[in-house]
Amino acid sequence: MTASIARRLQHAVYGGPEVLELAELPLPEPGPGQVRVRIHAAGVNGLDSKMRQGLFAPGQAAPAEPASLGIEMAGVIDALGPGVSEWSIGRAVLGRTAALDAVATHALAPADAIVAKPDALTFEQAAALPIATETAYRTLRQLGLRAGQTLLVHAAAGGVGLMAVQLARTWGATVIGTASEANHAFLREIGATPVTYGDGLAERVRAVAPRGVDAVLDGSGRGVLPLSIELTGNPAKVITIADLDSARHGVHFSTEALPIPHVMAEALPLIESGRIRMPVEAVFPLEKAPDAYRRLDLGHLRGKIVITTA
Repeated sequence: MTASIARRLQHAVYGGPEVLELAELPLPEPGPGQVRVRIHAAGVNGLDSKMRQGLFAPGQAAPAEPASLGIEMAGVIDALGPGVSEWSIGRAVLGRTAALDAVATHALAPADAIVAKPDALTFEQAAALPIATETAYRTLRQLGLRAGQTLLVHAAAGGVGLMAVQLARTWGATVIGTASEANHAFLREIGATPVTYGDGLAERVRAVAPRGVDAVLDGSGRGVLPLSIELTGNPAKVITIADLDSARHGVHFSTEALPIPHVMAEALPLIESGRIRMPVEAVFPLEKAPDAYRRLDLGHLRGKIVITTA
């Protein structure tokens, strides 16, 4: 690989992790308001797998052209586009990429979609933060969660779930989280009351929340919306980020992203002080990226999976 070539993960057909391959491409050049980042680490998200499987393109066997993956990263700026004066080459940053192409050696990012990486965080830790933090913050705000309320988080041990639990606790809410038994002790550590998902979940939730549940965040997408509506009494008090059948239940599927700097202005001080933490479940090199997605697709994560590209 020469200095003018980038590598990225992509797929020419829809399917499982086996369709993923590394490709070499010319280095992308930043346009107005953009920077180019030499990526050190990229976060892995459920959206990547859904898109790779073609769930947003029903009936199609392949995308029109090879599709890339990933939208969150941490790395070092190595080129500035026209009009960018707030950043300098060599600055370590974290944030979103301009396209779904963060699992690569280089990618473009809007200058207003990144923040400076705190020195206390490794690139792997930093890459695990942008999407989970923004999604948790956004959905809790959309739910109108406030101090004294009780929040139920489905898939509380995943990246978004863990961040939602911790943010909600700092805001003064009581939190119940569904997770496998292996993650119950960790959820208690961060201030949630864990319950096991599966048959009898409603009764288990009522047992630990006799005064009821005020809001529900579904990060699992495993058919928990009817139960969630039953517990809250109102579909408007339920939000999902994972159930593509949400409209049938009258539940909002949240996709409206907030600016990363806006979210990180509140979250990063909490992360740097240790009040909020994001475990990294596993780290894979770019050459073994399909294995990262195999691990993601198995589920039962505690935190995030990260792919290193440096």
